[in-house]
Amino acid sequence: MTDFTEIMKQARQLKDRMEQAKEELAATVVEGQAGAGAVRIRMNGRYDAIEASIDENIAREDREILEDLICGAINDAVRKIEQENQRAMRGMAGFAGLPPGFKLPF
Repeated sequence: MTDFTEIMKQARQLKDRMEQAKEELAATVVEGQAGAGAVRIRMNGRYDAIEASIDENIAREDREILEDLICGAINDAVRKIEQENQRAMRGMAGFAGLPPGFKLPF
């Protein structure tokens, strides 16, 4: 049987690694694109949009098309952050000896 102090030590290590992973994810910046890169949104791991870029040729297009492209670029960035989050959590699950697919809380 495993010593209780060893279990607590492992739990603290897991908590520390999860906090580190959260900080790293928050500092991660991804770029979402739409319209073959005509609209680009840069977003950090806290889901804050930090930069937007719209190609001047598309800026002259129909407003509705531009609005759709902006939404598409934001959604693309969000999906990329979620992928980064899943990648980080897979690493945490492996460290903790958890089975593949086990969901950690964040």
